[in-house]
Amino acid sequence: MKKQNTLTDKTYRLKLDAAPLTYILPTRHTRRSSLLYFDTKTNSNRALRYASNQKSPFEDEQDGNVVLEPVIFEDGFLTVKATNPILQEFLYLHPHRDRVYEEVNEEKEAKADIASLEVEVDALIAAKQLSLSQLEMVNKVLFGTNVDTVSTAELKRDVLVYARREPQHFLEVLNDPQLTLNAQVNTFFEKGLLKFRNNRKDIFYNTLSSKKKMLTVPFGEDPYYVASSYLQSEEGIDALKMLESNLED
Repeated sequence: MKKQNTLTDKTYRLKLDAAPLTYILPTRHTRRSSLLYFDTKTNSNRALRYASNQKSPFEDEQDGNVVLEPVIFEDGFLTVKATNPILQEFLYLHPHRDRVYEEVNEEKEAKADIASLEVEVDALIAAKQLSLSQLEMVNKVLFGTNVDTVSTAELKRDVLVYARREPQHFLEVLNDPQLTLNAQVNTFFEKGLLKFRNNRKDIFYNTLSSKKKMLTVPFGEDPYYVASSYLQSEEGIDALKMLESNLED
């Protein structure tokens, strides 16, 4: 036996950034307001029309004695009782669904909120447990901080604030296998061993033994990440050793 869907009250919400106090939804197909639903069973477009005294939202299934009623969102919301399944079906089929309005799904939204909060909690826990050396690396990568000029408290505060505001990106940075090298690249720039030229388009060595160009930064890419990727490549490994040697001097 086919399981019957349980009828429930449903609430709909306007998706507009600034929902008007009152919004009247088009309820019938006209040349000015096209309300067509493509029926895959018949491979045809069928006109929609909401009539409170009919048993179908499709105009071709309604008789000639229709009672048209407006569908009005008040303060951005519309609640349809379980006793009006035809209006619920009409709103489900309406071409404005998910463009102009959406059905409120409290459980779905709660799950999304939980997922977001759990990422934030994970990020804050990870930030709280960072060692001083990790705090310094993350600050260099995220903010380009000269860690020699700020206190440990400032380093930790800035990381915790960022972890709360941008938890997903913070975790991505923290778990990046290149984190140590990314931080080291920031140190190379900070100590003047690498220099930007040509409006940050080119990166040059700036050591006693070399002033030549290391690479050109591709348009739109993060120069620090580009430099880090190059220095860990087979082509750039000797350059990395040279820069590390100069850093130790």
